[in-house]
Amino acid sequence: MEFKDYYKVLGVKRDATLDDIKRAYRRMARKYHPDVSDEPDAEERFKAINEAHEVLKDPEKRAAYDQLGANWKAGQDFQPPPDWEQGFEFNGGGFTNADADNFSDFFESLFGQSGFSRGFGGRRRGFHAHGNDIHAKITIDLQDAFNGASRNVTLKHPEVGVDGRSYFKERSLNVKIPKGVREGQSIRLAGQGEPGVGDGKAGDLYLEVQFKPHPYYRVDGKDIYVDLPVAPWEAALGATVNAPTPIGSVNLKIPPGSDTGKKLRLKGRGIPAKTPGDLYVIVKVVLPKADSEKTKQAYEAFQKACYFDPREHMGV
Repeated sequence: MEFKDYYKVLGVKRDATLDDIKRAYRRMARKYHPDVSDEPDAEERFKAINEAHEVLKDPEKRAAYDQLGANWKAGQDFQPPPDWEQGFEFNGGGFTNADADNFSDFFESLFGQSGFSRGFGGRRRGFHAHGNDIHAKITIDLQDAFNGASRNVTLKHPEVGVDGRSYFKERSLNVKIPKGVREGQSIRLAGQGEPGVGDGKAGDLYLEVQFKPHPYYRVDGKDIYVDLPVAPWEAALGATVNAPTPIGSVNLKIPPGSDTGKKLRLKGRGIPAKTPGDLYVIVKVVLPKADSEKTKQAYEAFQKACYFDPREHMGV
């Protein structure tokens, strides 16, 4: 996927004001409109101009786009950095006069799924108007979903200055993480959205929850998965071992003859809920290294003591 330099498309500098962007868009749109232009690539240029204008005229999209930095070049291979939109607030103003179906994969990768394109229509006008709801993403520890927690969250919200440029204003909020929250769910903070007009009430703030990557656990809805290393004799003969869970270790019985990949279910040990999720322990047989004469002799004795061909079923 190619990086799109929207400033280059409109022929403006990165510090261009909103008026500069509007004038450049009108000039370029008249020049490359397919109904009037004789340029052979008019249709594609017109689509690119509309896409660039859709981003640069919107303070939220522009501020987020600018956060990617000025080091990317047009046509350069590009993938959005992981969680690049983390911490941004957006009010879901949606698209205006541009047709999002004609936008590039680059635009879709940045704004199509991040929430910047949720909803349509802007702020309602009038002497009294309810403020827009605001959305943002936050990342929490998996343990917070098991125990509940209070966390201080810093959010960035773009505001337009007198020069037409977007600037970030930060605010910190103390957020109560409810026990049992799942990834993808939203925490609603009433009245913490966009201020209302006149006597209109403020909108709400919705924080979409994501879990930080964990070195041991994988999350699927309410269920948790963990790989558990076991010794060959524990797998072959059976054993009771300590197995980790997000809220402490438990004694787990390994059935005799367990192979790598065997799934052991701990019912109700997943994320708390009215019907809690489960914890699935995946057996992973780990071999001791033959890094001493004693262990080498033990492997040789084991080889002589039993016939075992792991490839016998393959006919080789």
